[in-house]
Amino acid sequence: MGTSRNSLTATECFCLEIILLMDQPNISMFADFLNISLPNATYRINNLIRKGYVTKSISQADKREVRLSVTDKYRNFYSMNNPDIHKVIEIVEENLSEEELIQLAGLLRRINGLIGPHGPGERD
Repeated sequence: MGTSRNSLTATECFCLEIILLMDQPNISMFADFLNISLPNATYRINNLIRKGYVTKSISQADKREVRLSVTDKYRNFYSMNNPDIHKVIEIVEENLSEEELIQLAGLLRRINGLIGPHGPGERD
């Protein structure tokens, strides 16, 4: 467990990017996208909340639903580490069909499974 409270593992970065790209998903949507259990998703989200990278807010459309969003702390981290990522995402979305985007999401889920919950080479 050689990570500090504010550092991010590769898996946590991946989760944050998914939340950002999904544009305020609820926890069930996040879990479904990653093909992980709801308790696992909740655990991951709670860790990211404790680190200050994710917030929960009540949905404006359905007051019973809680939505996830990344914080400015992550946006600043994201901008510093990925200055061209917005352009890449835009190019991918403009040039891939819906079927290809679904395939890409499946590949990302598979990669996440290969990396594991704590990133490459990291253990509990």
